[in-house]
Amino acid sequence: MILGIETSCDETAAALVTEEGEIRASVVASQAELHARYGGVVPEVASRRHLELVTPVIRETLGVAGATLDDVDRIAVTQGPGLIGALLVGLAAAKALAWSRRLPLVPVDHLDGHVASLYLQPEPLEPPFLCLLASGGHTMLLDVRSHTERELLGTTLDDAAGEAFDKGARLLGLGYPGGREIDRLAQDGDPAAYAFPVARVPGLDFSFSGLKTALLYAVRDLGEEELAERRADLAASYQHAIVRALVERTQEAARQAGRDRIAIVGGVAANSELRASLPAAIAAPLSLCTDNAAMIASAARWTEPVAYPRYLALDAYASR
Repeated sequence: MILGIETSCDETAAALVTEEGEIRASVVASQAELHARYGGVVPEVASRRHLELVTPVIRETLGVAGATLDDVDRIAVTQGPGLIGALLVGLAAAKALAWSRRLPLVPVDHLDGHVASLYLQPEPLEPPFLCLLASGGHTMLLDVRSHTERELLGTTLDDAAGEAFDKGARLLGLGYPGGREIDRLAQDGDPAAYAFPVARVPGLDFSFSGLKTALLYAVRDLGEEELAERRADLAASYQHAIVRALVERTQEAARQAGRDRIAIVGGVAANSELRASLPAAIAAPLSLCTDNAAMIASAARWTEPVAYPRYLALDAYASR
């Protein structure tokens, strides 16, 4: 079995996954409530909380699976990208476990992990396919040709889709995580109430900064009482613009790449309107959309392990 560890942002996670892709256990300790008072993730606070949680989460994962470290064949851990302090906590824990058991360690790219969430049982998706990866820190279109080969077709030129959701939620006076709050409020709003712009940039790239500015101006033009009355319409219209941009670019990328199958992964893949707007797309299960360690362990099945003790020199990276 593979023991996966994930601490790239504000979730402390561990999982046990078999070589065949069966999830034996997956435990995620979220820090959302801790960071909600600040309206977003505070890196230093996240790092300190990871220090407190990483060992209990690993112990709970082993307990849920009815396993011990004797059953683990290798350790997988997120090396990056993410918050550097948070990543270092998980990497240090993984190094210590691997070194103490003389096990190989597999450093995994967080974005590879999101794609690899599609390869887990009970319904693994086999390449090739076109993948939209949309999360708080990244938005990209990938032509996935095999488990190890993929081409980047488009990415965001500024804010990621998840970041746009979070910033929009703050402008609307909503809580954190912003994407979930906007999705919830949008159910009661009219997506056609405001004609927010969808940026037209060359190729298959995305841009959400202009949309965020348009929401800012719309909010500024309303008084407190009117804002309260129109908040649901603003949320619905803002969400509709983000989803429209994602769907149009994804469909165009699939056409250009000649792919008849589309997959969506990442935290934004949990958005109800995005899923409804791409009904034929294969979406990662909701539990695997947000950060988790099962996807990291899954990616380790196709990532070269580092033998003992060379991985002690590994470092984390904040960006690619």
